[in-house]
Amino acid sequence: MNAYSNHFTRFLRSLAAAAVGCCLILPAVVSAQDQPVRKIGFVRLVNAVAQRKNGVEWLIDGESMNPDGYQLGDVTGGIGLSPGSHQITVKREGVEQGSTRIQVVVDDTTTLIPFAEKVPATDEKPAYWTIRILRLRQMKPETERTATFVSVSQTPQHEVEIRDPQGNWTRVAVKRLATVRTPIKYPEGYVPLRSKEGKLPPIPVGGPGNYVVVLYDARDGTTKALNLQDYKFLSAE
Repeated sequence: MNAYSNHFTRFLRSLAAAAVGCCLILPAVVSAQDQPVRKIGFVRLVNAVAQRKNGVEWLIDGESMNPDGYQLGDVTGGIGLSPGSHQITVKREGVEQGSTRIQVVVDDTTTLIPFAEKVPATDEKPAYWTIRILRLRQMKPETERTATFVSVSQTPQHEVEIRDPQGNWTRVAVKRLATVRTPIKYPEGYVPLRSKEGKLPPIPVGGPGNYVVVLYDARDGTTKALNLQDYKFLSAE
């Protein structure tokens, strides 16, 4: 083999080596369709702990969701979590903390309503307040407009009235720690509510879905209500 052939052979080998090196360092191109889709569920907090005035701390698997805390009547958005079991803890200074374990389901939202309950005194311990957590479980998608009432008030039962567009009032008996559902006859707008204590915040109604009204005790002992929307029917666990 002559000198020219030797040089040419070495040149070809160097090109091959460079090509292999380039293949090793170039990043792979992955299309968006090849990316795995993360499957998650959601959890949401509705704070109804009236005892004490400092913020409520909410922890998921030991991680605080908001160091500043949540005030009475605060409603969070849905926080995405991986499917499976998660530990929920709610704390407030001066009130015994509450904990529960939930099963997160893909594409579903678990609504948690922490509230305070007074534990009577015993020979070993004086009376104190502790945090309980009511869970609202999603059922089936709603195709109509409905209102679900749930009460964490200390009152065993509340009588709430909901009005239709013709001005007629329908009475709804809302038992403590249970849900009750009634149709909404308004196609859209603000649906009036009232109780024996007076007017309650109206339900803002848009498209079909389930509109939730949470009854809770304010610090002054009066009954308050707040609204949130869920496109599925909710029942208390």
